Amino acid sequence: MSKVERRVRSLVSEDGEMRDAVEVVLDSATNGEVQWIDVRDEITSGQWGRLIEKEILVDGDTGFALADRDAIEAGLEDDDGGLAGGGDVDTPETSTWSKWDKIAGIATLGAFVGYAVNPVRNAIAGAFDIVLGPLLNVVPFYVVVMVIALATGLYSTLLRAGLMDMEKMSAYQDRMKDIQDRRKEAKERDDQEALDAIQDEQMDAMGDQLGMFKEQFRPMVWIMFLTIPAFLWMFWVIGYRGSTAAYPDVAAQELVVPLAGTVTWDTGIVGPMQMWIVWYFLCSMAFTQLVQKSLNIEMSPSSS
Repeated sequence: MSKVERRVRSLVSEDGEMRDAVEVVLDSATNGEVQWIDVRDEITSGQWGRLIEKEILVDGDTGFALADRDAIEAGLEDDDGGLAGGGDVDTPETSTWSKWDKIAGIATLGAFVGYAVNPVRNAIAGAFDIVLGPLLNVVPFYVVVMVIALATGLYSTLLRAGLMDMEKMSAYQDRMKDIQDRRKEAKERDDQEALDAIQDEQMDAMGDQLGMFKEQFRPMVWIMFLTIPAFLWMFWVIGYRGSTAAYPDVAAQELVVPLAGTVTWDTGIVGPMQMWIVWYFLCSMAFTQLVQKSLNIEMSPSSS
């Protein structure tokens, strides 16, 4: 079912008088086009505007053209509250990745190799140690981790706000909610024909899930691109999975934590997760929430 047909069904279900307005436009169209002067005595300017707003009428050569005559006529047939024919929520265009997004994605995959390959980890961590290493001579390791977590929370929030289109995310969610609502109402009416039509529409909407994933994953690529090197540096400082700590004195520092008691930074706290990893994630979650509240940035799409 085309978008034009869904729009017509939704329009006439909302306002019964719009059915007459659509029929007038269809009857008055010549060679697929119609002008306001041809119909102004039979429909109101508001109805004319709704037809243009819903893109049932689009720009033509001499006036406004019918978007799709067959689809418009189909939208007027067997209308039952607009539920069998689809809703008026369209699928937004999927965002495309720039070459810089793709380069960041490839670089991120390369950085992941550092977790398994010592030379790669040592090279990345050694470069970051030029900046972060001197901090260890000034403040304790737990403060350095807090600084990294704060930076992570700040740029992850800004990147998500700047790169993820919340309007598109909302549009994806609105369309899925629209389909679910119409399916529920069709079930209550025991309208099998409507359920079959909505089922077909649900299959067509599977691409929405891919679109949402692309919207969400684009900022994540940049966040990982910036975060993984810093994480590899902490990995390198403390040592992990049998690797030698670059700063043994830091790894052996003792601290007292709730429930676990006296531990060192390389002590496993949650399964294989060492104390420094747990501390980083706790700080990161806290600072991320603080940054979002401070900057009043909403990270969740809002449904209309």
